[in-house]
This record gives sequence, structure tokens and C-alpha cells, in this order.
Amino acid sequence: MYPTISDLINDLTGIYIPLPVQTFGFFLAISFLCAAWTLSLELKRKEKEGLLKPVLKKKVKGKPASTTDYAVSASAGFLIGWKLLYVITNYSEFVNDTQGVILSSKGNLFGGILIGALSVFMRYRESEKNKKEKPVTVDEKIHPYQLVGNMTVIAAVAGIIGAKIFHNLENIDELMTDPVDALLSFSGLTMYGGLICGAIAVIWFGNKNNISWYHLIDCAAPGLMLAYGTGRVGCHLSGDGDWGIVNLSPKPDRLSFLPDWMWSYHYPHNVISEGIPIPGCEGRHCMMLPEPVFPTPFYEAVICIGLFFVLWSIRKRILIPGILFSVYLIMNGTERFFIEKIRVNTKYHISGNEITQAEIISVCLFIAGIAGLYFFRKRFKENGKATV
Repeated sequence: MYPTISDLINDLTGIYIPLPVQTFGFFLAISFLCAAWTLSLELKRKEKEGLLKPVLKKKVKGKPASTTDYAVSASAGFLIGWKLLYVITNYSEFVNDTQGVILSSKGNLFGGILIGALSVFMRYRESEKNKKEKPVTVDEKIHPYQLVGNMTVIAAVAGIIGAKIFHNLENIDELMTDPVDALLSFSGLTMYGGLICGAIAVIWFGNKNNISWYHLIDCAAPGLMLAYGTGRVGCHLSGDGDWGIVNLSPKPDRLSFLPDWMWSYHYPHNVISEGIPIPGCEGRHCMMLPEPVFPTPFYEAVICIGLFFVLWSIRKRILIPGILFSVYLIMNGTERFFIEKIRVNTKYHISGNEITQAEIISVCLFIAGIAGLYFFRKRFKENGKATV
């Protein structure tokens, strides 16, 4: 396993480059970029087809920067400089404990003052450059695809918050034992929580900017599936604990052509340091699982990336807004429900039955998808057109 990108580079090239980048975090960022890229392509396509239209927003040009503008620039610059110069002068500490340094009060006062002052100066120069003797209000045309950057940031923030909330609801004992670490640590993220909260936030933002949510969710559907798959690549490569149940069964003969780790895996050097010591290993991340397990993150990565190509190939053939997203919900719910059967997860006891949080959500997604097929088809028949 590769807890950090440095470990991955070292294994591929034999060269160790100390980088403060966790493997899971790296692939999480890749997931957001994949979702943003496919969303932008689809928004452009739908606008070209006349299904989405740009909006006009009033913007004041030539107005000098306000006191609030300077205060924001100074504060942001100070915080960046405060951390940045400390990181530069204490790089080894930052690489070994990236989370601890970022969340701590450690910093460099000189760096904070320097970057803060530079930010204020740059804000002043920009204001003077654009200042007019008399500010004018103009109508600026905003295309839906131009808002993808904002949507990505909103999805990232809401998604991480949602992922933490769902994880802590699923692991109340961890929250009660150490609430600060449970709420602020970078580990412990439930993807379904991030998916749900991120989607709600993006729909809200799109609605504020007059982007039809019917078309927006269709535009996002393929990218959401791709992002889920690439995120699972990060889970597998880092060994973040999202693995399956113990698998001691011999590999079937029909799968003999596959590497053994695709059937059962010990997850050596996993990022959460779970299991037993690895003989001869020194330093951090020297643990491996005592018994091999199903590598479920790998299975989900293969399945969901494959499902992305299915959604991408059929997206232009579906003319009813909302149908593609409904198909995505059905696919996602079905995939996750069945993978839960061989996956380690916290189980709830309801009416004498054991069920996981993901199984509950996946069933809800499947039902929502079926309901969506009925609702959107009915609405289309009533309207008699693809635009909403």
C-alpha cells in the first residue's frame, strides 16, 4: 500500500521524494477534477442544444476597493503566510505530520505580516488599475459552464462536511471517545455522506443561478459515477480501511489468470496502521492485516468506472430530463448494496435484522431512481418537450 504519494513514486521509480500529499487525498482531488471536467462538457453540450441558457447578472465596474475588501485580503494573506513560511522552515515536520501542522496554531509571524501586506498591496494595485471616475453598472453574460469552478468548491466543502457527519453517525463510539479528532481529522470519510450533501449544495447553487436542476443533475450523473470510482482507487492504494470481510477461500480456477491480490489481500503498509507488524519493516505504516480480505475498493473502482462509460455512452440518446440521473441512482444503489455483502462496515440492528448505513442509503437511492423514472417520464409527457 502507499499511504503517501511519495511511497507510490518510490515504488515506481526507486526515488523517494518527500511530499506532504496523502494518496487518498490525491485521488480525492482527482475525483473532483474528473467530475468538474465531465460536468463542464455536458453543460456546454446542453447549452449548444438550446436546453440551457446563459443568465445576465449586473456587475459594477470601476468601483474602488472597500475597507472590507482590504480586510479580507489582509486576513487571507496573513493566514497563508503564517502557515507557508512555517512549513518551508519546518518541512520535515510538515511531511511527517501534515494534518497536525495544518490544524495546529503553529505559524510564522513574519511570514503572516509579509504575505498579508503583499495581498493588500496587490488588491490596491488591482483597484487602481480598474477604477473609473464614475463606476458603471453593466450586464454580464454568465454561461452555466463558467460556474463549474464555484460548483466544484461548493461540492468539495459540502461533501467533506457530509462525509464527516455520516461517518460519525456510523461510528458514534469514536465520536464519544475523541470528539475533536473525530470531527477535525482528515481520515474517516463516508463517501455516501459526501455524495448526498455535495449534490444538495450544487443543486441549490444551480437553482440560485437559474440553471434547471433537471438538466443539471443529468449533466452531473456520469461525472459522479467516475468520481466515485477514482475515489475508490485512492481507498485501495492507501488502504484506508474500506476493505472487505476476511476471505480465506481459495481463488477459483476460472480466475486463475488474475493476480492473487485481486481475490484476497493483506493490505500491507495500510495508512491506518491496522493489523500485525510486518517482519523486517521499520518506521511508519509497518502493519498488515493478519488475514486476507476481499479488496472491495478495487472491485468498486472497476465497476463504477465501467458504469461511467455506460452512462457516458447513453447520455445523448436520453431526451427526457432527469432520466439519466435516475439511471445513475439505480446503478449506484445496486452496486453498493451488493458490495456491502462482502464489505466490513458498522451494522445496525433493526427488528432483529443486521443492516449497514450504506445498505439503507443504497436501497433509498434505488427506490428514488425507480420513482424518478416514473416522475420524469410523466412530466415529459405532460410538457411534451425536453426543455424544462
